[in-house]
Amino acid sequence: QVQLVESGGGLTQAGGSLRLSCVASGRTFGSYTMGWFRQAQGKEREFVSYINENGWNTYYADSVKGRFTVSRDNAKKSVYLQMNSLKPDDTAVYYCAAALFNSRRPSDYPYWGQGTQVTVSS
Repeated sequence: QVQLVESGGGLTQAGGSLRLSCVASGRTFGSYTMGWFRQAQGKEREFVSYINENGWNTYYADSVKGRFTVSRDNAKKSVYLQMNSLKPDDTAVYYCAAALFNSRRPSDYPYWGQGTQVTVSS
């Protein structure tokens, strides 16, 4: 079992930056691929990025590639999403999630945080 808590969301202007954090509880954090997803109002939840259990493999959605960077610190049981050059289209609730293998599908992630709101004004 893994419990996840996100933080770091907020309001920023277009072109700004935010850093999201996700802290996990449980003893097996280092065994999980950690994913970031987002859900804008009225839209389906979409994949943003994942990082594999040792941090060697990362993957990004085309919409965030070159602007967002995912990282993790297994000693701190934490995963991060550095978001730069933010756009109004990035406005959404952002979720971190844990899975036993690399995937871009939300259904493959059994553990989810409660989400943190990111709002980017134009």
